[in-house]
Formats: sequence, C-alpha cells, structure tokens
Amino acid sequence: MTDTADKTALRDAATVIVVRDGEVAPRVLMGQRGAKAAFMPNKFVFPGGAVDAEDAQIPLAATLSTTCRTRLDEGAKVGISNALAAAAIRELWEETGQILGRPGLWPGNPPPDWQGFAATGHVPDARALQFVFRAITPPGRPRRFDARFFLLRAEALITDPDHFDDACDELSHLQWIPLEEVRHFDLPFITEVVLAEVAARLHDTNPPDSVPFFRNDDEESLFLRLRGRAPSSAE
Repeated sequence: MTDTADKTALRDAATVIVVRDGEVAPRVLMGQRGAKAAFMPNKFVFPGGAVDAEDAQIPLAATLSTTCRTRLDEGAKVGISNALAAAAIRELWEETGQILGRPGLWPGNPPPDWQGFAATGHVPDARALQFVFRAITPPGRPRRFDARFFLLRAEALITDPDHFDDACDELSHLQWIPLEEVRHFDLPFITEVVLAEVAARLHDTNPPDSVPFFRNDDEESLFLRLRGRAPSSAE
C-alpha cells in the first residue's frame, strides 16, 4: 500500500473533552492545530488522535463502564473499547501533559509511545471516561478517522489542570475556554456539534442512554444513535 493510501485509510481515533467547573461556569480544554497540519490546520480542537497498534495491549488499572464498552463495540470491532480508552489517555498525556491514571508499576517494558507516561509512575485508568459521541470524517479529506469522543471531568485528573509544561508541541495555545465563548473560536463543524451534546450532559454523570453517531461514507451521511446492549447469556 502506498503512503497516500495509508494516509487516507479510515483509522480508529479517540478524542477527550475535558470539562472543569461544570456546575458553575463550565470550561473545556482545547488547543490550536498548526497552520501546516494536514488535518484541520489552524482549528481549535480537543486533544486526541489515532489509535496505535500497541494501545490494545496497554494494561488499564480500571476499564470503561460496561455501558460505554457496549456502545463502543456497536458497529465496530468487538473488544475495541480498551484500545480506544488507552489511546484517549495517551493522547491526552502527549498533547496536554495531563495524567489520567493511578500510581502503579507496569508489567514489563511499555511501548515507546507510552514510555513517557510510564516514567511518571502511573498506569492508565479509564473509569472516568464517558463515551458521548462518534463521528466518521467525510470522504475526500486528507485524513479520515472513525473518532470516538470521551467526556472527562477535570477533577479525575491527578495533575494540575493548569500545568502544560509536559505537553508536546502538536497543539499550541492550550487553554481552558468558557463553554459560552468557545463558539467564537475557529472550530471544525463536528466540534460544534459535539459541544452541544456536552452542554446537554454537564449535570448528568451517568453514561448516556444512547450515543450520537455521525456516519459518513461514499454514498451518504447519516446521523444515527448507538444504543448497544449487553449480550444475553444465550448469545
């Protein structure tokens, strides 16, 4: 497969919407992509990125809720939920320097992309992530992702939410943006849609009964709801 085909192939991805002060004056953590970025240049986005092959093997101190895992598996590769949760935690660490985890030792040597996280003395903990949205990038874009969006309340972080010194340089202007002001920033269309969903869920700490799914393929665009169910003992 050529490099061009690799870049345009649909890849699983995870995005994290971190919210703080949700009960009073909610703010979301966002940064700006570079002007030369192939995907969404100059846009303000949430931290996130593609799932790495190693993410499926990452030991999680705690997994996602059963409800979230069921929703994630609907219409996707069975068992993908752990890889997506790990990718969300890794991307959050890489792009913001924030840690979602608990103190602990890794069994064996962590993969290269996880060595920085492991060096902090923590293992990833996915229990606070809440799956709230799924969207597939429309055809014809230079990069295409099957992205799952996770809502995370900042109090679950074990790091100072205002400390970004350990972040890589993929996102600039990292900041907490008031939810009532965020639409004045240069946002991707799908980010605006996701923010509306987040605003509706700020006072509900339970996983949603169904998850919006904005599906795009070569034939049509559909706005669906993922309602997943746990398999019965007969299945």
